[in-house]
Amino acid sequence: MARKFLQMGYTRARRYTNYKGGRKYKENGEINKRQIDPVKAKSAAIFEKWKLARTDEEYLKMKKAHQKEFG
Repeated sequence: MARKFLQMGYTRARRYTNYKGGRKYKENGEINKRQIDPVKAKSAAIFEKWKLARTDEEYLKMKKAHQKEFG
């Protein structure tokens, strides 16, 4: 579950990094121009810890046990 929330935080933070107000599309359906915000990009980098979680031995062991128990 923690990995999932880290991933969600990462994708949301990247959206706000790339597009002011987090809106990728204009009301007419056109794509807004990217405006990279370096401060928000730095905060998005924090959420990249999800990549460590997906290779962590303890996490993988607990994930496997959970899958056995709940399918």
